[in-house]
Amino acid sequence: MLSALMLAAAFTATTPPPLAEAIEHFRTVETYQVTLRSAHAEGESQLRYSYRKPGFVRMEFIRPHAGAVLVYSPLTGRVRLWPFGAGRFPEFSLSPHNPLIRSPGGQSVDRSDVGALFENVRTLQQQGQAETRGEARMADGRTVVHLVVTGAPGVTVAGVHRYELWLDPASRFPVKVVSRSPADAVIETVTMDDLEINAPLPAALFDPAGE
Repeated sequence: MLSALMLAAAFTATTPPPLAEAIEHFRTVETYQVTLRSAHAEGESQLRYSYRKPGFVRMEFIRPHAGAVLVYSPLTGRVRLWPFGAGRFPEFSLSPHNPLIRSPGGQSVDRSDVGALFENVRTLQQQGQAETRGEARMADGRTVVHLVVTGAPGVTVAGVHRYELWLDPASRFPVKVVSRSPADAVIETVTMDDLEINAPLPAALFDPAGE
């Protein structure tokens, strides 16, 4: 018990308050939905993302692959993919680590949620440094908190050496995330819009067999 308290105290002391608060707040989140827009070397993508603890994920693609639906279940450890809409033929059952469904940055579906992002950021911060750059204003007028977490020389987490995060002070969710390589090249830029936290997401949303 004492060692756990000491670790918690050390984490709080070395982590910028906005990041520590965001990580703690996510533990109270049961579900969320958000529209994700991603820009990377291969192009751009957009999808509607739904999450339900303890790790159910549903992705509804807007572009490219409009209409495709992907669902991950932590109970089976498998991903079900419908290229032409949920419940429509054909349906594929895949490992979440299948290269066909990994993100351009190598991210797997089972590690695609905000909680997994925070875990990666925290791990990188523990092997490097974090700083709060202060408030910033997004293009839509929102005021957010800008954080930068950089690994020590040669240190990466999930291939990322530096994360830049813009956190919404109200929801404590990231509005924008930029990941960079050790060469400081942008791996991916992700923006999040239309956030709904703790929306009543039915179990059937993550088991579309009846759709």
